[in-house]
Amino acid sequence: MKALCYNGKYDLRVERVPDPEILNPRDAIIKVSKTAVCGSDLHLINGYIPTMKEGDIIGHEFMGEVVETGKGVTNLKKGDRVSVAATISCGHCNYCSTGSYSLCDNSNPNAFMPEKIMGDSPAAIFGYTHSFGGYAGGHAEYVRVPFADVGMFKVDERLTDEQAVFLGDAFPTGFMGADMAGIQPGDTVAVWGCGGVGQMAIQSAFLLGAERVIAIDREPSRLETARRVGRAETLDFSKVDVLEALREMTGGRGPDRCIDCVGLEAVDDSAQYYYDKAKQFLGLEIDRAIVLRQAIMACRKGGTVSILGVYAGFVDSVPMGAAMNKGLTFKMGQLHAQKYIPRLMEYVANGQADTSFLATHSLSLEEGMKGYDMFNKRTDDVMRVVFTP
Repeated sequence: MKALCYNGKYDLRVERVPDPEILNPRDAIIKVSKTAVCGSDLHLINGYIPTMKEGDIIGHEFMGEVVETGKGVTNLKKGDRVSVAATISCGHCNYCSTGSYSLCDNSNPNAFMPEKIMGDSPAAIFGYTHSFGGYAGGHAEYVRVPFADVGMFKVDERLTDEQAVFLGDAFPTGFMGADMAGIQPGDTVAVWGCGGVGQMAIQSAFLLGAERVIAIDREPSRLETARRVGRAETLDFSKVDVLEALREMTGGRGPDRCIDCVGLEAVDDSAQYYYDKAKQFLGLEIDRAIVLRQAIMACRKGGTVSILGVYAGFVDSVPMGAAMNKGLTFKMGQLHAQKYIPRLMEYVANGQADTSFLATHSLSLEEGMKGYDMFNKRTDDVMRVVFTP
């Protein structure tokens, strides 16, 4: 089959690889119909997250049609159109049983790798390094889905493929950020980053009762989408002092909830950015925590900082003194997709939320490197590229 494979930093190629096979009773094989890029894939391609190997198939947001199931998969059958959770979870360990699917104890066969630097192992993720399991990703014609009885969801007939493909990651990640923030009716929520996850965090904040959402980015098209689709107020961080603007917009108080949808590759024109960039280049720091620092300083006393943007390792200059003395609550993590997908599918089906606008560009799998280059450089007003294998 064809697959989009990692061949080193910023080098993706379509290659012929063996077709996947059923290895365990709870496996399924799906024929991929749509598969989307994600900002966290850029961290792999740009060389910030280790344990990638040449030939790895990337991609963790995909959907398709079931073509084969193991004997242990009884809730789905051949021919079903399914959305697949980006995280791989057993469904039965203590963490899965309490809804914390991305903390699954049993899905990562390479748990010893993250345990060395994190002290513990999160769940595996499709196509996302050998530290996260080494599973083949969804940028391919076919994918093996482990624990398919837990991680695959039959798609409601009312949803198009362009809507359903984002149920695997972008929508549940954005929703989880709003859910973790503990939004109360009347709250003002600030969202850093207006990419796919940020746009869905904006919609989710309103679904959960926010009175106002203030979206922060510098890409004009993404800010316009946040206003038009998300009904958010917007700030262009290249034109305003974000902290001063947020204070002014909230009567000097600060947002009640702050959601970081950016993570380790944050950019701006500050001296702190160049400091972080230099330390990254020298291997002295992994993450550029520009947004995290801003969120801590901006959040009102007693508020919540919810972190969705991926951080990979060690950061410095985080104002923990401010966080402690302001009594902030921190919530963060990879998405618990299996927990949210059924609820979010219903939101899309009944028109309370939309995901289709995220798919601004549709390309073939052979155009994979072109799609990621466009996504990385934010050209042609790209939000997300969707590949059809």
